[in-house]
Amino acid sequence: MTPVRTIEGAAIPFGRANVDTDVIIPAKWLKTISRQGLGRGAFETVRAEAGNVFDDPAYVGSPILIAGENFGCGSSREHAAWALADLGITAVIAPSFSDIFSGNAFKNGILTVELPRAAIDRLMEVARTDPISIDLEAQTVTTRFQDRFTFDIDPFRKHCLLNGLDEVGLTLAMDASISAYETKRATEMPWL
Repeated sequence: MTPVRTIEGAAIPFGRANVDTDVIIPAKWLKTISRQGLGRGAFETVRAEAGNVFDDPAYVGSPILIAGENFGCGSSREHAAWALADLGITAVIAPSFSDIFSGNAFKNGILTVELPRAAIDRLMEVARTDPISIDLEAQTVTTRFQDRFTFDIDPFRKHCLLNGLDEVGLTLAMDASISAYETKRATEMPWL
C-alpha cells in the first residue's frame, strides 16, 4: 500500500448525502475480483445525469472527493473502495461514513475525513475553483484562503496509512518476531 501523508489537488464537489455502495459501484460491475477497471463503472448512475461533476474535465484525476452525510451506506462491498481507488481518489471528506465503508476504504489506502456540515459546505465552495490540501500527520484540511479544519482519526489507522501498511504489511513488519517465536517453539516443542 502506498503511504498517505499529504493529499493535494482538485476535489470533486459531489456533496450528496446517503450515497450507498450501489451508487458508488453498481452491482453489475461486481463480477470481478480485480481491483483494476472498476473506475469505469464508478458512479455510473450519476454519470448518466447531464452536467455531473464526475465527467467534468476540471475534476478528472482529482484525488479528493467531497460528499454528504452517510457516505458509503448500504451493502458491505469492498468493490466500492476499489472503484474509488481506481478513479485515483485517495481521500473522501464527508460529515459521516458507513462504518463498513470506512473500514474498507482504510484497508485499501483511502483516507476518510469526517468534518462538520459547515466545513463541508465551505470545502464544496472552494473545490469549485481551487485545490484543497489534506495533511494526515497534522490532521488538517486546508485551502489557500486560510481555511483550516482539523479532524480526528484512529491512531492505528493513522499509523498504517502514514506508513503504507495494510494487513499483509503489518504482518511482514513483524517477520523477525514471528521467526524468533517459530525457532523457539521448534526448540521447545520438537514434536510439533
